[in-house]
Amino acid sequence: AKTTKKQWYQRRVRGRTFCKYSECKKHTQHKVTQYKAGKRNKKALGERRYRMKQMGFGGQTKPVFRKNAKTTKKQVLRMECQTCHKKKQVTLKRCKHFELGGQKKRKGQMIQF
Repeated sequence: AKTTKKQWYQRRVRGRTFCKYSECKKHTQHKVTQYKAGKRNKKALGERRYRMKQMGFGGQTKPVFRKNAKTTKKQVLRMECQTCHKKKQVTLKRCKHFELGGQKKRKGQMIQF
């Protein structure tokens, strides 16, 4: 029993979904963006500790991860409610190609440039 995996994922830029916060508690319009990790803080304790350990002689002190087995990443959507402006994150399944707000693929239609 071989399972088929969706290779690409397409999502609307705006969509109606349930807002769980006390101001709304109903289905409202949400603005959808793709989650992106923020810039790392150089003043964070772990970062400072790592830089101190790296100083001087001895080369690389911590292990550098090289055995990456996964070919895909789980996509995370950041949804912002248009009425109360609260944000929530929704995790999608793994996919090789992710498109936000792209054109719908239709069977037998010509590609236009």
